[in-house]
Amino acid sequence: MKNVLVTGGAGFIGSNFVRFLLEKNQHVRIINLDALTYAGSLLNLAGVLDSARHIFVEANICDKDVIPNVLKKYDVDTIAHFAAETHVDRSILEPDPFFQTNVLGTLNLLESAKEFWAQKKMQGRFHHISTDEVYGSLAENELAFTESSTYFPRSPYSASKAASDHLVRAYFHTYNIHVTLTNCSNNYGAYQFVEKLIPFTILNALQGNSLPIYGDGKQIRDWLYVQDHCEAIYNVLERGSVGETYNIAGNNQICNLDLVQMICAMLDEFQPAQSSYASLITHVSDRFGHDRRYALDTTKIYNQLGWSPKYNIEAGLRETVQWYLQNPDWMQAAFSKMQSENWLEKNYQHRG
Repeated sequence: MKNVLVTGGAGFIGSNFVRFLLEKNQHVRIINLDALTYAGSLLNLAGVLDSARHIFVEANICDKDVIPNVLKKYDVDTIAHFAAETHVDRSILEPDPFFQTNVLGTLNLLESAKEFWAQKKMQGRFHHISTDEVYGSLAENELAFTESSTYFPRSPYSASKAASDHLVRAYFHTYNIHVTLTNCSNNYGAYQFVEKLIPFTILNALQGNSLPIYGDGKQIRDWLYVQDHCEAIYNVLERGSVGETYNIAGNNQICNLDLVQMICAMLDEFQPAQSSYASLITHVSDRFGHDRRYALDTTKIYNQLGWSPKYNIEAGLRETVQWYLQNPDWMQAAFSKMQSENWLEKNYQHRG
């Protein structure tokens, strides 16, 4: 890796990876390409924007003129593709942007990389970041998904990511583009946009608003601290086998209700109110087609690359809650973005 194009590098996971890579590898230059949509922000890159090894390009991965020029101008040899629409609730209300970005955007990146690397007579690396949701839903007692599990996406979001995964593999088999893929479980940590469960809970609790829980709240997710995720992706870029997929998970399965109660208990400790924040929990009507459980088997990445998560849910969550408490200006800016597009009204007005 010398010149690494990070797509979506002003978003949650992408900005954390930019920081991680700049610190981990002193020899790489990062070209950070982001469209700065609602979830992307230059505030997420505070402290690295002025780095001599970091170049920011505001652009959309769907732009067929910009992407080839960026690859050529910066002589890109590695692509770490984070850019995506990711919020299931948004995909239910408005599917189109998910297929534009996640499918057609990925296609444009692949095609541009194929043409550029062929012209250069070089073999680059295309790494694609995906989700556990492409595998579908598990019952409580079913074994975790492996890399060979059948795809069974059940939301517009997961269907769009499944399609992009298939495209990446097709370019490997058809054009011999050197690809790797990772499917990750739910991420959490600093800089996550406030529509997602953990920062949404922290924000609403601090404002004294109700904490809405979909259905009975017993939906189970495996939670992966974003720093662990970044380290896993780096290991795959460095030593992963071309054409292979690796599952990345935190090995922290917990139901949504228990997770929100954990957050409330930490807020009670760090910033106590007159009564426990847990008193704000309210059950609302469930999300359409809500998957019951996700879980990933991480045996492959451990056996082949020696990676396993360092953070359990309690340690990672404590750091996360404290980060949001220590960064109220960032929280307010993100909340203002969410308010400006009336997201709360769109998603929650029909729930009782």
